[in-house]
Amino acid sequence: MKRLTALTVAAALTLSFTAITAAGAEGTDRSSTTAAPRPARPASVEVMTRNIYLGVDVTRPLEAAAGLTGLAALLAVAHEAHAMEETLDQTHFKVRAKLLARELAREKPDLVGLQEVAKWRSGPVELPPSENVGVPNATHVDADYLKILLRALRQAGTPYRAVAVQKESDVEVPSFLGNPFDMADPITDAEDIRVTISDVVLKRAGSDVQILRSGGGQYENKLSLDLAGVPLSFVRGFAWVKAKADGKRFRFITTHLEAFGSALALAQAQELLAGPAARRGHTIMVGDFNSDPLNGSVDSSGAPHWAAYRAVRAAGFFDEWLKWAPAEEGWTSGLSETVDDDTAAGFDHRIDFVFARSGAGKAFKVQSGDVTGDRLRDRDPATGLWPSDHAGVVLKLKFPRAG
Repeated sequence: MKRLTALTVAAALTLSFTAITAAGAEGTDRSSTTAAPRPARPASVEVMTRNIYLGVDVTRPLEAAAGLTGLAALLAVAHEAHAMEETLDQTHFKVRAKLLARELAREKPDLVGLQEVAKWRSGPVELPPSENVGVPNATHVDADYLKILLRALRQAGTPYRAVAVQKESDVEVPSFLGNPFDMADPITDAEDIRVTISDVVLKRAGSDVQILRSGGGQYENKLSLDLAGVPLSFVRGFAWVKAKADGKRFRFITTHLEAFGSALALAQAQELLAGPAARRGHTIMVGDFNSDPLNGSVDSSGAPHWAAYRAVRAAGFFDEWLKWAPAEEGWTSGLSETVDDDTAAGFDHRIDFVFARSGAGKAFKVQSGDVTGDRLRDRDPATGLWPSDHAGVVLKLKFPRAG
C-alpha cells in the first residue's frame, strides 16, 4: 500500500511538472508567479572604542617631583618610576589581553579604535651630566601591547589586524632605588624605562569591510612639562582609515584627548574637527575624549569638563550611544590604577564615545549596542584584574538611506 501511494504521488508530480513546462512553452506570463525581489538590506558596520590602559598612572613621577629641583627632583622621579614598574607587574597586560580578546571575540566588531596602546622598553640608566637624560632611546622591549593583543585575538579564534597605527607620546625616565651620588646609599635596580603610546585601528579578519586608505596625526596642542630639569611633552593624536561597507564609503577615526586639562582637550578636539573629521561624507569617530557631558565643573585650565564633548556635538556629530540607551547605562570610566577593584562601582561616568555624522548631516541608526568589560564576570578569576580601567562601547550602526 505504501509503495502504491508513493508511485501515485510521483506520477502526480511528474504530470504537474509536465503541464507547467508545457504552459511555459506556450507563452504563459511567468512574471505573475515570480517572487518579488527582497529590498536591499540597509548598509551597516559594527564599531568599537576600547581604551586598553597603559597599566599604570604615568603622571606619578610628575607628582612626586612637584616643587622639587635638582638632585631632589631626580631622585623623586627615579624612585617613583621604580614603584611604577611594580604596578605594571601587578596589572599584567598578558592577563588583561586575554580578557580584551574575549570581549572582541564575543562582539566581533568590524573595526575597533584602540587607545593607550603601549610599548614598554628599558635600557641602561643615563644620569647627569649625560646629555641623554630623558631622551627616549631605550631599545629592550619589555611589553608590546599591540603584539600581545593581536596574539591573544588569534588564540581566541577571532583574528584582527592593525590597519592604522599612530605613534604619540614617547617618554623615558630613570628608574632606581638609592642615590647615585651617595656612596652610603648606592643605587640598585637601575635602568631607564620608556613608554611609547599609540592609537590604533583594528579590522576583524573575517569582516567584509574594505580598507581603502589609512593615516593619522599628532595634535599641535600638547601638555609640555619640565621633569627634574628635563623637558617632556605628552603628545595626543588620532588614527584613521577610509573604508567601505556594503557599498558605503566612510571615514573611521580613533582618538585620545588630553586628560590633564579640559582646555587642552577642547583645543585638540577643535584640531580634529578642522582636520580629518572635517571631510565630507560619512564619518564615524570613536575614542576616549576625556570629556564628561554631565560635568560642567571648571578645572585649573579654565575650561569646563564637558567642553570637548560639546564642541564635537556642535560640529554636527551625534552621540550614537544615546540613540540606543540612556546615558547612565553607558558609564565607561573609571576604575583604580591597579584595576583589581572588588566591585564595578568605579564605572560612574562616560568619556568614551562613538560619534557619527552622515554625509547629509544625519545620525546613523543603531541596530545593537553594548558596554563591555564592566561586569564582575569580565574579571580574571585568578587575579581579579579587569580588562582595563575603562569599559568599551560597541555599536552596530546603519547608514542613513540618503546622504
